[in-house]
Amino acid sequence: MPAVLNLLRIKNLALVEELEWQIAPGFTAITGETGAGKSIIIGALQLLLGERADKSLIRTGADTCTAEAVFTGKELKKLNPDLVEAGVEPCTDDLIIKRSLSAAGSNRQFINGSPTTLSILKNVGDALVDLHGPHDHQSLLSPDKQLDLLDSFARAEEQLEEYKKHFRQLQTLTAEHAALNTAETAREQELDLLRHQINEINSANLVAGEEEEIEKRYKLTSSSKRLIELASAAANKLSEADESVLSRLAETQRLLRELEKIDISTAEIASEHAAAVVQLSEIARSLSDYAEKLDLDPEQLTALEQRVSLFETLKRKYGGSIAEVIEFGRRAAERMQKIEGRDAELERLTKEIAEVRAQMNRAGDALRKLRAKAAPKLSETIRKNLRDLGFRQSEFEARLSPVEEPHANGFDSVELLFSPNPGEPLKPLRAIASSGEISRLMLAIKSALAAHDSIPLLVFDEIDTNVGGEIAHAVGAKMRALGNEHQLICITHLAPVAAAASSHFVVTKDVVRGRTFSNLREVTGKARREETARMLGGKSESALQLAASLLKDSTAKGAK
Repeated sequence: MPAVLNLLRIKNLALVEELEWQIAPGFTAITGETGAGKSIIIGALQLLLGERADKSLIRTGADTCTAEAVFTGKELKKLNPDLVEAGVEPCTDDLIIKRSLSAAGSNRQFINGSPTTLSILKNVGDALVDLHGPHDHQSLLSPDKQLDLLDSFARAEEQLEEYKKHFRQLQTLTAEHAALNTAETAREQELDLLRHQINEINSANLVAGEEEEIEKRYKLTSSSKRLIELASAAANKLSEADESVLSRLAETQRLLRELEKIDISTAEIASEHAAAVVQLSEIARSLSDYAEKLDLDPEQLTALEQRVSLFETLKRKYGGSIAEVIEFGRRAAERMQKIEGRDAELERLTKEIAEVRAQMNRAGDALRKLRAKAAPKLSETIRKNLRDLGFRQSEFEARLSPVEEPHANGFDSVELLFSPNPGEPLKPLRAIASSGEISRLMLAIKSALAAHDSIPLLVFDEIDTNVGGEIAHAVGAKMRALGNEHQLICITHLAPVAAAASSHFVVTKDVVRGRTFSNLREVTGKARREETARMLGGKSESALQLAASLLKDSTAKGAK
């Protein structure tokens, strides 16, 4: 048997304040009065399977609700590669899943103590629990789901994955080929544009880091004229003009010499004045030299202006800096080279597409053979299960058909066809109106797949609705057999189904100090007989005797 759900803990979920449920392998039945809270078990499992959660699930007066499950079994190690890739602690022999929901609306989920995302939780949950409710039969109507059922029965998972790998490769290569094989006009237009861009950039002879140096030289050169004007004017004021500073100081200097002849004490003043005249003369000469050294070359200035203008034009077209313009040119050259080498690239892609298509065809043919071999066996197994469930003369067929174009799951489609009565033609499942018929079909199919399905836990939530009489006994027997292959939990209103279970739990609803509580307890012996009698319509002596007979009969059959 695969791994099992060993423990389920629920806290502050709907009417459950706190529940710790240890679950045995095999077939477990859950019963109780309508409205007692049996669906809370399903609600907790749905939380752990990553389903969307509503804060209305939180028990009144509580801030958070939590659900936690502990799965046990060596087979859980198969999940470890995916867990490690998701950053989750891998399994040893146990796998612990926990999810909490707060009144503020926040969700938290954990796998083996590691926080994780809801999508990862859902992926792991899908590998652990297969849950079927009264409305989940619709999944049987999906063509993809029907093909999945056949592949599961055929044990075709590895061959399907091999096919899918080649199919994905072919899709990628075909898309590359189509993108390269554009219209000739569009190709030539792109080439013309690329050539223009590359020529414009290459003809500029750009050098990384050049822009800063050119702008510095341009700023200095463009200011040369004004610098010459200022330096020449200052030198002229000092020495060259008719009323220059130095010419006026010469007269001052003559007067000071005469003053010194009369009063020798003014000699120092005359000396300082002479030094100032010499210093001003030096300044005038330096200014003249500076003006002569400035090279006012109009051609150089024009060349620098054109270079700066070219930089701005290229940056506006191809990037915010000269380095980006150079990089744009490099990429354009690569693109042009690729387009010009288009024929060679198309030839390479065509060859690779042919090789991958051949690999895909081989994988698809091998997958088809597996399906074609398995389809009659699946049909016969389900027909046998349907006879056990009361369809004595029904017909069932998993009809395999080729598709016009290969798709992600191979070259085939499958249609599950059913005829409940002799003389009636086989019809697709979607044409079946009776919920009782579709419920039994679901059970027949699940029973057929039991030995092939690695999902540890099967949960049936009242899928036996609209079933009664002898059929209820058949459903119970089929679930008991299914429980030999899987751990199975069934919420039921049918006494024959509950009596067939290896363990039986009852959900009760109690009111304590004005608050309602749902509780779960195992029933055995007398308590189980009384609960089975209640499901039969009461606790009269006749009901109790019938309940005892049911339980005895189921125990005897289960021991075989």
